[in-house]
Amino acid sequence: MVNIASKTNVSPKEKLNHVAVTLGDFQYRIATEQDLPSLVALENACFELDKLSKRSLRHWIRAPHGILIVAEQVQANRQADIQLMGYGLVWCHKGTHLARLYSLAVSPLFRGQNIASAILATLEAETLARHHYFLRLEVAQNNGNAIKLYERLDYRIFGEYSDYYEDHSDAYRMQKQLLRKTPSDFKRATQWYPQSTEFTCGPAALMMAMHSLNNSLSMEPNLELDLWREATTIFMTSGHGGCHPIGLANAAKKRGFDAKVFINQQLNKKTPLFIDGVRSAHKKQIMQRVHQQFIDQASILAVNIEYSEVKQQQLIALLNEGYAVILLISTYRLDGKKAPHWVTVTGFDELCFYVNDPFVDDNYQLPIDCQYLPISRNDFDKMSMFGSEKLRTAVAIKMQ
Repeated sequence: MVNIASKTNVSPKEKLNHVAVTLGDFQYRIATEQDLPSLVALENACFELDKLSKRSLRHWIRAPHGILIVAEQVQANRQADIQLMGYGLVWCHKGTHLARLYSLAVSPLFRGQNIASAILATLEAETLARHHYFLRLEVAQNNGNAIKLYERLDYRIFGEYSDYYEDHSDAYRMQKQLLRKTPSDFKRATQWYPQSTEFTCGPAALMMAMHSLNNSLSMEPNLELDLWREATTIFMTSGHGGCHPIGLANAAKKRGFDAKVFINQQLNKKTPLFIDGVRSAHKKQIMQRVHQQFIDQASILAVNIEYSEVKQQQLIALLNEGYAVILLISTYRLDGKKAPHWVTVTGFDELCFYVNDPFVDDNYQLPIDCQYLPISRNDFDKMSMFGSEKLRTAVAIKMQ
């Protein structure tokens, strides 16, 4: 049992047709205004604090951006005798693929019958049908039963709020990825590999791409570090240098792969990539030197460099032609930070591109959360752009 009382304002989205799912003697369906008296009674029976008012419940029944599912029991001898056993409420964020579980309640008279799980499953299916791929919730840290339920249903803790509820108790923030793909959903499987350091996302992404084309290649830390030494920019905004796209392409070419680099900026010795975030003149000089070394080496190795936008249709064409692709993204939409980060593109469909992210946040992620991660077509162009210069770059490789 959890009730999330929030005053967040959202804009409406189009509501889908009513759903009705029957499981055994119970039915789960979209609420109507005829359910309002029963919903108020259920709310009062379940919660002492943080209650939704009659007005709020009516709003959520009507709201196009809300999904209010009720559980009912239809008596065998009296089909008109309907009693609400529970409800669940989700609202969908406009302009994103996030949705939020706003409230979940089961009558004390009907607990222990897996009703909460069934309500959640119905909500998740309806949320996914509206193209919202991640469902978030808040739950009181002292509500052990609810936390166990969510963890059993694959929700992960990723944060917390202090003094969140009316009684001043704290809350965990949890999330579930609703849209998941498996290797069999795509033409070519891409085995996942976790980066072993905080600065080797580029080598880890490249190893996944190379292994998807040649599974005899061993993905291991020694190769990861070798690739980093060959492709690093030496310096970045802070800490160890990340990897240059041309450096990664050169490393792949040396290992028997045809390699193409796509960069939407015309490069020269004066404007190497990633230099804007570096203040030291000495460091900038070194980055310029390394940058030119990569360009000179690419010429010797016959690595193709195209100074053009990395557009969605171009990416689809490369994947259809059998290329494996790694892509530079900004992590802002993943973790709120604006760091350059390499991922491996694993496939696409009419709604999303899918990537393997080599970075696992041990605070709330499991490896499965970083595999075949969906990026909607709408979000892709924003995520695959980094920095004030709006850099877009990708490396495509194929067996020679």
